[in-house]
Amino acid sequence: MFIDEARIRVKAGDGGNGCMAFRREKFVPRGGPSGGDGGRGGDVVMVSSQRHNTLIHFRYNPEHKGQRGEHGMGSNCSGSDGNSVTLQVPVGTTLYDQDTGELIHDFQSPDEQVVIAKGGRGGRGNQHFATSVHQAPREHELGRPGEERNYRLELKLLADVGLVGYPNAGKSTLISRISAAKPKIADYPFTTLEPNLGVVTVGEEPDQESFVVADMPGLIEGAHLGSGLGVQFLRHIERTRLLLHLVDVSDASGRPDPVEDFKVINKELASFTSSSIEKELDPFSDSFGDPSVPEHPLAHKTMIVCATKIDSANPDKLKKLSAHIKRKKLEFHQISAVTGQGIEELKWSLARHLRPTDES
Repeated sequence: MFIDEARIRVKAGDGGNGCMAFRREKFVPRGGPSGGDGGRGGDVVMVSSQRHNTLIHFRYNPEHKGQRGEHGMGSNCSGSDGNSVTLQVPVGTTLYDQDTGELIHDFQSPDEQVVIAKGGRGGRGNQHFATSVHQAPREHELGRPGEERNYRLELKLLADVGLVGYPNAGKSTLISRISAAKPKIADYPFTTLEPNLGVVTVGEEPDQESFVVADMPGLIEGAHLGSGLGVQFLRHIERTRLLLHLVDVSDASGRPDPVEDFKVINKELASFTSSSIEKELDPFSDSFGDPSVPEHPLAHKTMIVCATKIDSANPDKLKKLSAHIKRKKLEFHQISAVTGQGIEELKWSLARHLRPTDES
């Protein structure tokens, strides 16, 4: 099960109490106070790990507590510190304060470590309160409570290319053809219910190049308002460097105008913000990437348009879409994932766009 959002409650360990004690040995007159300090409470630490690719382990275990510090003891013995709790999250996880909405940390690389709840300080024993005029103190401190916080976790997959388009536009078939990914493929809408990742390689050793492609569940008109699967998965392409927009030019979809399909998906992309998942937003009226449209997370990304199902294409649809994309001055490809037509050219084009600028 793919879980990309979770809410957790963490409680760091409380500090141990300081001790009130006095030395009572037979041959130690006026031994004085000997109360030890309490131990420090354990922290709650979050670490990014490559061993996880989902947040499912938080969905069913939302509460995590650090160990409390031990109380101080006599003979100036301090209590042991509590053990910290380490929570592992996938690389690509963002951590938000659930109460304020503040971004706490964005885990973008492995082994990043953040203390998300600090353990309480241990209390001082009565040995610390002795003075020349107060030689038998009975004062001692209680341990401080550990921090208690509520957090929201969001997982944004790390991919180089994001596939977008209407349901049944051929996204799953394409990713299965160019990578080793095995997504579910069927002839009905919304076959893909969760994002799929695939690693694509082009060229031969030692000059072989590779990149990661993410297959997003299909969008439909009104997705930003919750229609279909909504935009709950679009957060995963916020990190991508390139968008590959697939448009079905066959008659199998039942939709008459591929240009309108292209505009509808772009409008949904333009309407997407991180808050779209939790509240309704009005769509922007203009097309994707237009300077008049207010800045949004996906506006700056390069887009390549790809006509799919060329083996059964409607010539009029293909001609109309091609002319529209040419006016938009976007790169245009024609492929058939079934016959393999145009697949290699598309892979090399994606690799070229993903190369560092100084090598382009």
